[in-house]
Amino acid sequence: MSWYVHLTADRAKRSKSSHVHTGPYFKYAVSLLLMLLWATLAHPKESSNSNSTAESIVSPVRYRVRVLERKPFDTRNFVQGLEFHNNHLYVSSGLYGQSAVRRYTWPELELDADKSLPDNLFAEGITRLGERLLVLTWRARQLLILDRHTLDILGKVELPGEGWGITHHKDTVYFSDGSHRLFHFNVNGKGSLGVINVTLAGKPVNRLNELEWIDGEIWANVWQTDTIVRIDPGSGQVTGAIDLAGLLSEEDRSPGTDVLNGIAKHPITGDIWVTGKRWPALFRISLEAVD
Repeated sequence: MSWYVHLTADRAKRSKSSHVHTGPYFKYAVSLLLMLLWATLAHPKESSNSNSTAESIVSPVRYRVRVLERKPFDTRNFVQGLEFHNNHLYVSSGLYGQSAVRRYTWPELELDADKSLPDNLFAEGITRLGERLLVLTWRARQLLILDRHTLDILGKVELPGEGWGITHHKDTVYFSDGSHRLFHFNVNGKGSLGVINVTLAGKPVNRLNELEWIDGEIWANVWQTDTIVRIDPGSGQVTGAIDLAGLLSEEDRSPGTDVLNGIAKHPITGDIWVTGKRWPALFRISLEAVD
């Protein structure tokens, strides 16, 4: 199947801590965030800024990757999301009865904190807002708010649909539901939920999964493929498609190894790291355009 057909196929789907924040300001901040998210997500006023206007269709650039570095990684992680912050790597790991959020030191990748989620939750994407982590759940349709230090759940907000991938830029949070749509809202409580329809050469791109904001674009894993798409958040058009086929060798695969999933840009070095579900390694990559 060609890369174009494969990307536009129909939708399918499938502690320790040295800081504990319990002061009144922190509790107020958490309560305020919960109220703002509840106002937006529980009562959405959907305002589309999708590519509904007449725009010229972008011809996406095709890329292959070059591996710059490989680091051994914990194969317990059924990776749904990756996030760097302050010399740590946060990981959301999925599956019912096994979902967890873990924090590793960076670059040593020593386990620093490990918090299991309730058995009825299937963890999905993760992003960080200040001292809080936002973690999506799949069929439970909940957005969890966690303390970044303790990884404790501070609250939850209902989602309008399934939760798949999540990222943010400044005060705007973007998340996916497994379709061709990306939703976005402002955490300052503007009260509307925007929608971006993602297209490649004019056709919808379904199964958008793990997300990462990178240099003005949203990068998204396309579930059950070896492709990451680069999305213009203004138009929703895919400006580039990255082929990662063969990144993990057959020798490195075991019966539990699953699909490519997980993108994280280090905020200081600018390095881009990718991995997959129960993969034994993280890969630092660069892109090369395919003629």
